[in-house]
Amino acid sequence: MEKTIGENPLNLRVSASPKKPLYILGISAFYHDSAAALIKDGEIIAAAQEERFTRKKHDHGFPTNAVKYCLKEAGIDISQLEAISFYDKPFLKFNRLLETYLSYPGRGLKSFMMAIPLWIKQKLWIPDIIEKEKGFTGKILYPEHHESHAASAFFPSKFDEAAFLTIDGVGEYATASYGIGKGSSVKILGEINFPHSLGLLYSAFTYHTGFKVNSGEYKVMGLAPYGTPKYVENIYKYLIDLKEDGSFKMNMDYFDYNTGLKMTNSKFSELFDGPAREPETNLTQREMDLARSVQEVTEEIVLRMARHIRKETGMKNLCLAGGVALNCVANGILLREKIFEDLWIQPAAGDAGGALGAALIAHYHHFGNAAPTKGKRDLQKGSSLGPSYKNEQIEEFLKKYNLPATKMSREGLLDKATDLMKEGKIIGWFHGRMEYGPRALGNRSIIGDARNPEMQKKMNLKIKYRESFRPFAPSVMYDKVHEWFDIDCESPYMLLVANVQKDKQRKMTPDEEKLWGIDLLNILRSDIPAVTHVDYSARIQTVHPDDNKRYYDLINSFYKKTGCPVIVNTSFNVRGEPIVESPLDAYKCFMRTEIDVLVLENFILFKENQPAFHDDIKWQEVYELD
Repeated sequence: MEKTIGENPLNLRVSASPKKPLYILGISAFYHDSAAALIKDGEIIAAAQEERFTRKKHDHGFPTNAVKYCLKEAGIDISQLEAISFYDKPFLKFNRLLETYLSYPGRGLKSFMMAIPLWIKQKLWIPDIIEKEKGFTGKILYPEHHESHAASAFFPSKFDEAAFLTIDGVGEYATASYGIGKGSSVKILGEINFPHSLGLLYSAFTYHTGFKVNSGEYKVMGLAPYGTPKYVENIYKYLIDLKEDGSFKMNMDYFDYNTGLKMTNSKFSELFDGPAREPETNLTQREMDLARSVQEVTEEIVLRMARHIRKETGMKNLCLAGGVALNCVANGILLREKIFEDLWIQPAAGDAGGALGAALIAHYHHFGNAAPTKGKRDLQKGSSLGPSYKNEQIEEFLKKYNLPATKMSREGLLDKATDLMKEGKIIGWFHGRMEYGPRALGNRSIIGDARNPEMQKKMNLKIKYRESFRPFAPSVMYDKVHEWFDIDCESPYMLLVANVQKDKQRKMTPDEEKLWGIDLLNILRSDIPAVTHVDYSARIQTVHPDDNKRYYDLINSFYKKTGCPVIVNTSFNVRGEPIVESPLDAYKCFMRTEIDVLVLENFILFKENQPAFHDDIKWQEVYELD
């Protein structure tokens, strides 16, 4: 009798053997913002940056603690991983390094001699390091750097197909790339290569304005509205040859980053009215004008790239990643220009997000898995992908250190926190899973009343201990955002800038309109002055109950009592410190600053009730200027 394989003629119940879960760990390491991310059958299970555990800002070491957390969150050990995917190709990057130095013989010998030992001892030996650190002897994969960025942008997005644009300092060779994501694949169609780099151009100006490279770029963005675009013409005339399609070449006569230990040189200083500002010295109008100029150039390049990509790909939607994708001002302009119908930006857009991208591209490209099912919301889970602490763990912590606190019901806590913000109190808000990426999104946040005209200055100078010019972000109910800001979409990851609505703005007096530079800081500009920048803009975070119900409910409680669905949100840390990870981190930050109240899950702590605090470090020295 013939029998077709797979037939069940007797209609018997057959138990299929359970499918083995496919776990893939992504890692980024050895440059800056090391991180680990774990996926299970394509679903993001956990992701975290190493800095949160080591308390070392932008920690570039192997992410031992982040890996340990990811495995623990999934309830597996390293032997259950199918593969580890590293976010770039070390040998290709090393080849680029050698080519660069050989192209400039005699130049940059000092930086070459500093770099090579690190490569020989560490960066070329990823498999050995992984085996030594974690005991893993399985499959190790190496996607290219910008492939990892592209995967991190497209696969977690809500789009079944979209164009992508990745822009950063440099990967192996590429500094920017674009292409198409469809279903289970991403395909790069074009690149710009080193040394021509928009990310490094921006970092050069970061360095020259006296801020720390790979850390202070967002300060340049925040400083830009205080200045005028005085140097734009010089940038186009001397530094960069920009084409209509957004491609460009840079004049390396003015830069030192390709072979030296600095970003800029003496020719750059001559062109821009003097040497780089010394860190921590007073800001002048020059720095403000430099910031404004490079910001406008960046925006123009991004717009030209986007128009070219839309024309070349025909895609309606665009996904963004890479460090430059954290420039929320440029993102906001890109949105308003309506080159694409919709945008999605990876919240961990920098190197940390490369860990997630590396895991995802392994899942879809190497293992050939089908496209994920997508709905109206993205697959990033609000980027709440880090560790959490239960009320029982919080209680153990409080008892261990004999710290006075009150446990409240969920509703009682929300009500109390609302009243405290109305009174002008500043709250350290610690709840749920820590955020993945550089932005606190309501889980590890410092919050306050956005209507309070003293809130920005107090938070900057007495809590964050940072420059007074830096703006804070509003957290706003997603269903009320259009009433308060000129934006018609969600911005869940604080990566889009838009203006405060006209009817919420305050018109300046004639005398105020004559002011310029830092004197603009103290002008009351809107009904929510604590989150309104000097140009009437705001870096918006929309809060949706599907992403963070407790945080949404808190803002809703504030709205019901005040009529304002907006509160201030800044990251829970001081200047130069990584965002807090644990209850102990949160308590130390609370006691080091003038934060009035600390909320740890359902427990509330008041500053005046706490015992005398004896700091275990001199944090002003330990936490370097960022």
